[in-house]
Amino acid sequence: MPLVILPTDKPSALDYSLGAWGEWFEEQNLPAYNGKQVYQWIFQKEVLDPHSFTNLNKQLRDKLLESFDWNLLGIHARLPSQDGSEKLLLKTKDQLLLEMVIMPYDDRVTLCLSSQVGCRMGCSFCQTGKMGFKRNLSSGEILSQILIANQILQEKGEERKISNVVFMGMGEPLDNYEEVVKACRVMIDPNGFKLSKSKVTISTSGLIPEIYRLGRELPVRLAISLHAADDAARSQMMPINRKYPLEKLKKALLEYPAPSRYGITLEYVMIAGVNDSLEDAKRLIKFIHGLKVKVNLIPINHFPGLRMKPSQEEALTAFQKYLSDRSTPAPIRYSRAQDVSGGCGQLAAKAEGELNQDPRLLYKEKRAQARAMDFV
Repeated sequence: MPLVILPTDKPSALDYSLGAWGEWFEEQNLPAYNGKQVYQWIFQKEVLDPHSFTNLNKQLRDKLLESFDWNLLGIHARLPSQDGSEKLLLKTKDQLLLEMVIMPYDDRVTLCLSSQVGCRMGCSFCQTGKMGFKRNLSSGEILSQILIANQILQEKGEERKISNVVFMGMGEPLDNYEEVVKACRVMIDPNGFKLSKSKVTISTSGLIPEIYRLGRELPVRLAISLHAADDAARSQMMPINRKYPLEKLKKALLEYPAPSRYGITLEYVMIAGVNDSLEDAKRLIKFIHGLKVKVNLIPINHFPGLRMKPSQEEALTAFQKYLSDRSTPAPIRYSRAQDVSGGCGQLAAKAEGELNQDPRLLYKEKRAQARAMDFV
């Protein structure tokens, strides 16, 4: 368990990469290998109390405690779901709220984490975008979510830790490219969380320059929020398509070095009368020609103010069959934690009792309350 320390303006220890720790120790005229020891305590042993760093002398432990902020994100609320998942509302030092969802399965424990507070993409089917964009999360704030999740699993008596990470929470990960990739490097580092690249998935609405860059620098698993395979429909649903249309997106996907075993995942929210006809399925098959993909068909999840409805069962199965008959895996994915507004497109920093409120009004109220508290 981490040492409880009051929030400070000191740099967060969780924001420091392995290289940054080495540089800090060299600046103190100390061996750089001490940095690796601290890094391992944080991200491999998951210990955040410098007093427990037993391979460092007491003077150095005291200096670390004085020089850095060792706090995780605060837990504002916990909302357990009937399906065994749990949504957590987390609070940053500047009193902003974000969400993550812990999802245990028989063979793994997946963490759906956030990369931003809010989102600037404005997709029509997503509640997060209704909040607007507040700010990017730092790499330490992203990694803090894994540490918190593992603590909660331990508290519940689970012997397992988070084994899979999906950047499918609040925010567009590639809109926060530097911090997201920095966090991913710690996730897959043998001296860090030791996750396989195949267990870390970045989901994007289609920021093409960043897709190319990710492919060059850190080709983790890639998921694309597609949702329509013609430009007119996709641009209406996802404004980013006006800047990066489907032709350019496909070119980027053809060049992405996806693992041959997994390929690329396409996320396709199924909306009645909008994108679920056989004509839509035909356009999708045409788009994915030449790509190794799996298509996750996700009935749209409700949130307050949403007028769109999920596809009917008949349309879902017909759409799925059309893809499957053409050798395209197309599982139907019903989102976990829907009863606590924790499913795909539902995340908007809502606690119990707030799930039916309009996210735009709710967020304004919370910010006004926070300002009033600061004033008092």
